[in-house]
Amino acid sequence: MKTVILSSLLLGSWLPIALAEMVIHDDSFHPDHILRVTVAQVPLSCESRTDIVVNGTSPGPALHILPGTSSWIRVYNDMPDQNLTMHWHGLTQRMAPFADGTPLASQWPIPPGHFFDYEIATNNDDAGTYFYHSHIGMQAMSCTGPLIVDDCGSSPYHYDDERILHFQEFFKKSDREMINGVTKAPFQWTGETHGILLNGKSVATGHQVSTGPFNGGRGFFGGHRRGSPDGFCGNRRCDGGGDDDDSENEGGGGDDDDSESEGSGGDDDDSESESGGSQLDNTQSNDGDDSNQAQVEITDSCTLPVIDVEPGKTYRFRLIGATGLSFLTMGLEDHPDLTIVQVDGSEYNAPVKTDHINIGSGQRFDVLFKAKTINELEQNGNKSTFYLQLETLERPMPYIGYGVVRYYQSQPIPTTPANKVLDLSGDPTNWMEYTFTPLFPDQNQAPSASEVTRRIIIDAEQKQDNVTGKVIWELAHLSWTEHTYTSPLLVDIYQRGEDALPNWEAAQSNYGWDSKTLAFPCKIGEVLEIVFQNTGSELGGIVETHPFHAHSKHYYDIGSGTGKYDPEANNKKLESMGYKPVKRDTTMLYRYDETVGVGQPAGWRAWRLKITDAGVWMVHCHVLAHMMMGMQSVWTMGDADQIRKLPPSAISGYLTYGGNVYGNATHAPSLYQYFNGTNQCKPVQRREERIRVYRMDRREH
Repeated sequence: MKTVILSSLLLGSWLPIALAEMVIHDDSFHPDHILRVTVAQVPLSCESRTDIVVNGTSPGPALHILPGTSSWIRVYNDMPDQNLTMHWHGLTQRMAPFADGTPLASQWPIPPGHFFDYEIATNNDDAGTYFYHSHIGMQAMSCTGPLIVDDCGSSPYHYDDERILHFQEFFKKSDREMINGVTKAPFQWTGETHGILLNGKSVATGHQVSTGPFNGGRGFFGGHRRGSPDGFCGNRRCDGGGDDDDSENEGGGGDDDDSESEGSGGDDDDSESESGGSQLDNTQSNDGDDSNQAQVEITDSCTLPVIDVEPGKTYRFRLIGATGLSFLTMGLEDHPDLTIVQVDGSEYNAPVKTDHINIGSGQRFDVLFKAKTINELEQNGNKSTFYLQLETLERPMPYIGYGVVRYYQSQPIPTTPANKVLDLSGDPTNWMEYTFTPLFPDQNQAPSASEVTRRIIIDAEQKQDNVTGKVIWELAHLSWTEHTYTSPLLVDIYQRGEDALPNWEAAQSNYGWDSKTLAFPCKIGEVLEIVFQNTGSELGGIVETHPFHAHSKHYYDIGSGTGKYDPEANNKKLESMGYKPVKRDTTMLYRYDETVGVGQPAGWRAWRLKITDAGVWMVHCHVLAHMMMGMQSVWTMGDADQIRKLPPSAISGYLTYGGNVYGNATHAPSLYQYFNGTNQCKPVQRREERIRVYRMDRREH
């Protein structure tokens, strides 16, 4: 049922809306994806924990969407006593105005017993790896899942199949205990992680790892969107797959011919295969959902997580840093040849070789992995299971854990090794800095130093509030949490116009933010250089590492370094290297020393971006405890007329908590359809252009 409102809305470079409209999502409406969020007691890391789960699991289902399209994702809040939002991490400025999922910045949260239909749009160049997560409290610790924007046609890189590696954490304390500990006086830290989860599975500290059964431990994230790998039928091997014979799998991985595996990553066919594993029997998860979502399995077995591969194939590993605290480093036993082809989605980079990956909270890395051939496995004593070693970085109590890369699903899952299989002790502050460059440099729009119109220095400071005694974090001398405002700033702007906006002139003399609205104002057309300056804590000069994430739009990361930021020195470095950075949305503000003098400079990270799209957006550290302690900031981009894109007749339901844009069991939501649903994803036949990072002789297979 639809009520039409004519609109002259134009959405810049994405696509014009010839006819925007009010719609009622009644029983005749079918969303593209459905996520149902509830609380459950979950077997986890050989223990049990009360977690917030999505469609019955954590992580939730992997959602697949296409570039140049818009999708409706319905999110149900089935929790009895908690609010909820959902943020589409990395799809910056691709949503309808109230759909970024940031409570008290861009939207009211979803009340218990209600649902909200998020309208998500992608650009033609958005193919990549993203994820979704709640943006309230500590919910993102478990309320999260992969979000994949598949290539429209072929990927520029050749690979045969892909695997999702979604990393989370296991904490013994409950979410509420952790929030209370870091937001009240006296301060109590959350504690260190007791397990790194890979696709929902890990072994917590203090537990004995069991040997997994033959054919046990499904080794991929639920299933495959574009074809099961050759030799696999659901959860079982159906034709021997990697058996040692002379037969060739059609289009086998990396062969030096022009054939492609049917359904391989990025192929130009529209076929869909059955999920590689059975959907969990969850009566709440799939009603009305035809998205072919793939979910992990939840088991109580105390075995290592598994990634299943086949000999001779090239895989795209989609690594997702959905941790709430940990900065991770990882490597693969006897597989030192990894190739990074994309970081944080959106833009492919020129291939970069590495033997290990460092990934912080909020970051994503797409890595090409070349599986060993049958001959190589035979030469190595027919060894067919290899360890993925995981370690936490820059923490007082480092965690070391393992996963398994398994070549034959018939093989049992091994226990942990007696000793570390890899030395991952390198300096993380130098890893891949000034390294990633665009695969297609002609399309790169990184601003030069001469284009910068304003520089904002944001000191990252830990302090103790003199009044409350609480330990807090500040950005540019401002501590902001989801409780700072009484209503979302975007709602306030729709209601009061320019009077609700931060004063741009006043902000220039106040560290970049306005003291009345506690927000950072930006003008359309400005080119900003944003510098995060690490400092020694007031509590003894301690220095922390922070993954900084921007909701506003992908920025261009121009590097990092020790001490205090020197723009002239960094510009000279960029110019001498001829360095063109790729677009990012989450990069690390490192610590170079464990302690420095109180308030002293302790390292920096710098970004550049041109302000082109109006809205209310957030920039924050992605460590959840630091967010709860105030390490967040709200930014406005554009004036009131530019921000208020919806007509007055369309907005009333968005302006109040539980308004009529939020549906429930008895009420169909009435909301504004912002995008017209046009599908601009037009596959490009470019097989001959696909880059083969890994080649092999057919005889080796």
